[in-house]
Amino acid sequence: MPNYMYVSLQDDDKILVFAMDSATGKLTPQSELSVAGGPSASTVGPDRTTFYVGLRNSQELCSYRINPDTGGLTQTSKVSVEASPTFLSTDRSGRFLLSAYYQGAHVAVHQIGDDGTVSGNPIVWLETAPAAHAIQTDRSNRFAFVPHIARLNDSVMQPPGDKLGPNAIFQFRFDEKSGNLTPNSPLKVDQQGFLGPRHFCFHPTLDVVYFSDEQGGSVTAYRLDSFAGTLAAFQTITTLPDGFSGRNTCSQIQITPTGRFLYVPNRGHNSIAGFSVDAASGQLTGIGQVPTESVPSAFSLDPEGNFLFAAGSESDHLASYQINPDTGALTPLEIYAAGKRPMGVLITNPGG
Repeated sequence: MPNYMYVSLQDDDKILVFAMDSATGKLTPQSELSVAGGPSASTVGPDRTTFYVGLRNSQELCSYRINPDTGGLTQTSKVSVEASPTFLSTDRSGRFLLSAYYQGAHVAVHQIGDDGTVSGNPIVWLETAPAAHAIQTDRSNRFAFVPHIARLNDSVMQPPGDKLGPNAIFQFRFDEKSGNLTPNSPLKVDQQGFLGPRHFCFHPTLDVVYFSDEQGGSVTAYRLDSFAGTLAAFQTITTLPDGFSGRNTCSQIQITPTGRFLYVPNRGHNSIAGFSVDAASGQLTGIGQVPTESVPSAFSLDPEGNFLFAAGSESDHLASYQINPDTGALTPLEIYAAGKRPMGVLITNPGG
């Protein structure tokens, strides 16, 4: 079975479906789906049978059943929410859909039915702070984290009356039976400097969590206390080359399934920064930057960690790279036309 890629085109109101050759990384267009409302962030459940996407403009969450033979999507539910969804994930059991709301200053939890559909009313609609940018549960499924960058807009200067984000990571306990979130103690991990934590990923075997720092142009690594569910920073490392002085913000972050390599796109420098990961400590070492499409707001690794695909939200193209299994270095492959403002890239194997 091939892998399938889903590209959310926020300004075209479409989701593109590609088949991905797992040996070569080559993409073949399969279909496109009209999705009114500005499709953006997306996720799949642990069983990889259902695709979830947030609609930024219409303030809705949608679920789609994935055809394992074609990658095609069939809508199974659509629910309204009270703000524009910025980030989606499922908990580790696949029973709950978690979402973060950047302008809305909230996070939410919706129940997922046995058929993958999303419940109409959230179990949790919890106010955190402006600029809530992501939410995920840890490997134990007992804790959840919500990073907040330091401002609501992407300009350096704050317009009059705009609200600042808290530049902090909020920590919660998660009840995997009820889906409820309760504040952990302490609630916030304040940042040492103007970092602006945006997205994060968990090391596959170590109790380490990595956050992309939007304003800091860096990655910060945290030790996760697996008993208390709290974070403690132990390393911050730049995503930029020496001597770069232009404006830059980091976007997403992903680690390979083996835990050997980690990648973060730079928006401004327009590159993908790569890092090797120490197998014992989780410490990061930079392995350089590779040029990519203009303003890479979304990217994805394939499920095996052999290829990387980065979407340029200003270039409307998708760049593909092969990952060297020994060094983590990226070799450019092909560039594909996508569409207007690709803001979500997700690769899964529904038959695997």
